[in-house]
Amino acid sequence: MAIIPEQYLDLLTEKLTFAHLATVSEAGMPQVTPVWFEYDGHHIRINSSRGRRKDRNMRANPRVALSIQDPDNPYRYLGIQGQVVAITEEGAVEHIHRLARKYIGRDYPWLQEGEVRVIYAIEPRRAWGQG
Repeated sequence: MAIIPEQYLDLLTEKLTFAHLATVSEAGMPQVTPVWFEYDGHHIRINSSRGRRKDRNMRANPRVALSIQDPDNPYRYLGIQGQVVAITEEGAVEHIHRLARKYIGRDYPWLQEGEVRVIYAIEPRRAWGQG
C-alpha cells in the first residue's frame, strides 16, 4: 500500500477539501466527479447512491484515481491511485450525514425516499504531491 507523503496529509485530515474521483465506465470512458470524503489513516471513504454512474463504474472496475487540491494554494495538490477494497450499504446513511456535517455543517438534506446510500473504501496504492 502506498504511503501518503507526510507533507500532504493536511489535505486529507485538516483542510476542508474535495476529492475529484476518476472512474472508468465499462465502455472505457473516464468520468470525474467531485466528492466529499474522509480519511481514517488507511482508507479514503466516499459515499454515493446505489445505481449512480460512479457506483456502477466502481463496481465494474475498482481502480480509481483521486486529485485533492489545496484550497489555499491551487498549485499544491495530492494525487492518489487506488482501488476500491470494500463496498457496503451498512451505516451509509449515518456516513453521509457525518460527511454533510463536515462539509455543510448539518445533516445531509438531499436524502430521497427509498434512496440506498453506499460507502466505498479506497485503498491508496500510489500517491504523490506537488507544490
